[in-house]
Amino acid sequence: MSSSVESVTRRDPYAMTHREVLEAMTGLLAALFTALLSTTIVATALPTIIGDLQGSQTAYAWVITSALLANAASTPIWGKFADLFNKKALVQSAIVIFVVGSVIAGFAGNVPVLLVARVVQGIGMGGLTALVVAIIGSIVAPRERGRYSGYMGAVMAVSMSGGPVLGGVIVDSPLGWRWCFFVCVPLAVIALALLQRTLRLPTDRKEGVSIDWLGAALLTGGVSVLLIWVSFAGKAGYYDWVSRESAIYVASGVLLLLATVWVESRAKSPIIPLPIVTERTTGLAIIASIAVGVGMFGATTFLGQYFQTARGYSPTAAGVLTIPLVAGMLIASVGSGQLITRRGKWKGFVVAGAALLVVGFALLSTIDHATSLWLVGGYITVVGFGVGMMMQNLVLAVQNTVSVHNIGAASSSVAFFRTFGGAIGVSVLGSVLATRVGELSAEGFARLGIQTKSSGGSNLDLGALPAPIATIVRAAYGDATGRIFLIAAGATVVALIAAALLPNRPLRRTIDIDPALDPMQAGAHPATRSESDGAAKQDGARQPALLD
Repeated sequence: MSSSVESVTRRDPYAMTHREVLEAMTGLLAALFTALLSTTIVATALPTIIGDLQGSQTAYAWVITSALLANAASTPIWGKFADLFNKKALVQSAIVIFVVGSVIAGFAGNVPVLLVARVVQGIGMGGLTALVVAIIGSIVAPRERGRYSGYMGAVMAVSMSGGPVLGGVIVDSPLGWRWCFFVCVPLAVIALALLQRTLRLPTDRKEGVSIDWLGAALLTGGVSVLLIWVSFAGKAGYYDWVSRESAIYVASGVLLLLATVWVESRAKSPIIPLPIVTERTTGLAIIASIAVGVGMFGATTFLGQYFQTARGYSPTAAGVLTIPLVAGMLIASVGSGQLITRRGKWKGFVVAGAALLVVGFALLSTIDHATSLWLVGGYITVVGFGVGMMMQNLVLAVQNTVSVHNIGAASSSVAFFRTFGGAIGVSVLGSVLATRVGELSAEGFARLGIQTKSSGGSNLDLGALPAPIATIVRAAYGDATGRIFLIAAGATVVALIAAALLPNRPLRRTIDIDPALDPMQAGAHPATRSESDGAAKQDGARQPALLD
C-alpha cells in the first residue's frame, strides 16, 4: 500500500521538492506579513486616529468595515483570476494596490479620505488573502500542508503580536499615527523583491478566457447594500432595524444576491462556481467560516478599544495586552498543523477549535470595566486557541475536495464568506456597542444630574472631555463590551454545529484530485491528466504543471 502511494506521489505532475516549496513560500509569507502587520498596527492605533480626525464610534466601525467590505467583495474575483492567470503577477499586483492604499491613508486629513484609502487597502488584502492560500494549495498536497501551515501560523502570530506593539510605539512616539500606514511601504518593497526572486510558477496560457463581470458586479452590490444596512441600522440619526429604510435595503441586497446566483448558474466561467459552493464540505465550511468571521473579526476588533478606551491604557500597552490572543493562535495553528501532517486527521481539531471559541467568547461576555486583566488575558488565550485550530484547517478541508484547477475559486470562496461574516460582525457589534454605551453613559450622567442629548460615546477623543464625564464614558465602554462578546459566542455556536457535521474525509497525498471526483472537472481533463502522467513516467522528474 505504501509503495503504491509513493508511486502516485512520484508521478504527481504538480509536486515540488521541500526546498522548492520553502523558496516559493519565502516571498509569499513576506507579502502576507506586510499586509497583516499593517492591519494590526492600525487596529491598535485606531482609537487615536479617530480621536485626532474627530470621528465617532460609527466612523470607528466603518474604518474597519470598509476594508473588510472591499476585501470580501474582491476576494472571489482574485480567486477566479488565480485559476486563469499568472499567480505571481497577481500577488505582486495585490501588494502594489495595498501599498497605494496605505500611502493615501497616511496622508488622510479626514475620515472620508481615510475610508477611501481603506477600501483600496482592502482590495489589496483580498488579493493576498486569496492568492497566498491558493498558491500554497497548488504546490503542496493536503496531507503535507500542515507542516507548511505552521510557518503561516508563525508569520501570522508575529505580525499580529508585533503589529499592535509597534503601532502603539509609533503612536506614542513623535512620528505620530500616520507612520502606522507609511511603515509598510519598505516592507512591501522587500516582499516584492523576494517574490520576484523566489516564486517560480510556469504559466499555462489559456485560450478564450472569460470573466463573469456581471456576476462580480451583482455580488459586490448585494454584499455592499447589506453591509451598509447593518452599519447604520439602529443608530441615532439614521433608521431603526424595523423600518421602511431597512426593508428597502434588505430587499435590494437579497434581490441582488439572488440575481448573482441566477447569473452564476449560467455563466461560462462564474466568479463563484456553484457546484463547488454547494458541495457538502465546502457548504458547511462556509457556514462555519461566516460564524467564525462574525466572532473573530467582530469581537476581537474591539479588544484594542476596550483596553484603551475602557481601561485607559496607552496604545503600546494595549498592544502588549493582546499578546495572549496571538500566543494561543500560534500554538494552536503550528501544533494542529504538525499533528495533522503526522496523523492525517483534521476534523477533531476543527470541532475542538469551534468549541473553544464558544467557551472563550462566553467567558469574555462576563468582563466589565473592572475585570482583572489576568482573567481577560486567560479568556482571550482560549479564543486564540480556537481561531488557530479552525481558520487554516477549514480551508484545508475544502481544498482537499477540489481539483488544483479550481483551488483558487474554492479557497477564495471560504475566505470571502469568512470576511463577509467579519464585516457584518464589525458593523452589527459596533452598532450594539454604540447603543449600549449611549444607554450606560446616559444613566451615569443622570446620576450626576447632567442632562444632555448626547450619549457621550459619540466622540472617542476622551482627552478633550472633563474628567468626571470621561470616567463615566470609560466605564460605559467597559461594561458594554461584554454584550458584544455574548453575541459572538452565539455566532460561534453555529460554527460548532457546522464543524461537527463536516464529512471526515481522509487527506489525499497528491496535489491534484481525480477529475472524476471533482464536481467542476468531471470528465473535463482526462486527456490532460493522462498526458501529464505519461510525461512524468517518461521524464522521471517533476513536471512544472502549475496552471496559472
